[in-house]
Amino acid sequence: MTQPTPASDAFDLIARGADEILKREDLAARLAGGRPLRVKAGFDPTAPDLHLGHTVLLNKMRQFQDLGHQVIFLIGDFTGMIGDPSGKNATRKPLTREDVLANADTYAEQVFKVLDREKTEVRFNSEWFGRMSAADMIRLAGQHTVARMLERDDFAKRYAAQQSIAIHEFLYPMVQGYDSVALQSDVELGGTDQKFNLLMGRGLQEHHGQTPQVVLTMPLLEGLDGVNKMSKSLGNYIGIAEPAIDIVNKTMKIGDELMWKWIDLLSFGISIDEAKRLKADVAAGLNPRDIKLRLARELATRFHDATAAETAIAGWHAAVTGQGDTSLLPLQDVAIPSEGIRIAALLTAAGITPSNSEANRKLKERAVKVDGVVVEDANAVFAPGFEAVLQVGKRNFARVRLVAAG
Repeated sequence: MTQPTPASDAFDLIARGADEILKREDLAARLAGGRPLRVKAGFDPTAPDLHLGHTVLLNKMRQFQDLGHQVIFLIGDFTGMIGDPSGKNATRKPLTREDVLANADTYAEQVFKVLDREKTEVRFNSEWFGRMSAADMIRLAGQHTVARMLERDDFAKRYAAQQSIAIHEFLYPMVQGYDSVALQSDVELGGTDQKFNLLMGRGLQEHHGQTPQVVLTMPLLEGLDGVNKMSKSLGNYIGIAEPAIDIVNKTMKIGDELMWKWIDLLSFGISIDEAKRLKADVAAGLNPRDIKLRLARELATRFHDATAAETAIAGWHAAVTGQGDTSLLPLQDVAIPSEGIRIAALLTAAGITPSNSEANRKLKERAVKVDGVVVEDANAVFAPGFEAVLQVGKRNFARVRLVAAG
């Protein structure tokens, strides 16, 4: 029989990686109380696929599940049609009902790569908002003032800059807050950019005679560039539905410092204490690449399976160390002119250098390899039908097949 997790250990697990907990003492007391908590996180289905940034909250939900609590994955099919203004400097285009439902179907399947399907309550906020009349919505809107809304940082900045704020955007925090009332949530999770909305839930719960929820915010995960929030629009993301080889390849490209944050927010296999020991080992000379590879294997296994992960790791080794079968790498067709293409332009077309000038710089540094052989001739031309593994430096590589454009 599995022994229950001590309350102090449970709190430490839940607090791991959290940016802020409001209120910590309430969460500690509720975790120690023995009653399964209702833990909610909302996701607006604004795009069909989830990426690792989304899983920061999903991972925390899974930790609550493993501690025996009730997790509610709330799909904002109603709020998605409003458009979340959080962090935006302009009004976001609302989605159609058809877009929202199509994306929601995809979400509902993808989340179970992290969450336990049998222990997850999937809800849609149209369940209660679809029944609300116009009068009900007006009464909800009447519970806060415009001045209160303008306390929110992004609204305040837009107002000061004389940028438009649509009336329906003021409704979004209230609608999200009312979700907590409808679900009687004990804990709500969200990103740091959601704090205002999460606190709105506490206020509305009090107004409706409920005990205010604990608010737990998680940091926004920096993407592959190590600077910006992971985002599809910025191209710095890893999608959880991507092939295992891509998950491994992209994870191995992140910076060594970012790796520790990713471990904190994404890893189940590396505990807090082990992460501290590993940091000390790196300071003593351990290659951080070995730890990064362990994280890459864990992520590929989670979103695929152990066999796919090991194949992906072998593919990575084949390209980076020259050990193994390069046929394990994904094959990428690159369209080129029928007369052929020079190596610098090929590297750029394959996406492993940002420009021809950067490619030429790498050629001069002898940092470019084709099938493991350093390229000596910067004027080398490759014709359609050519297939090889291209490599720039230690981290950027691609297996390509050249095809004639048109």
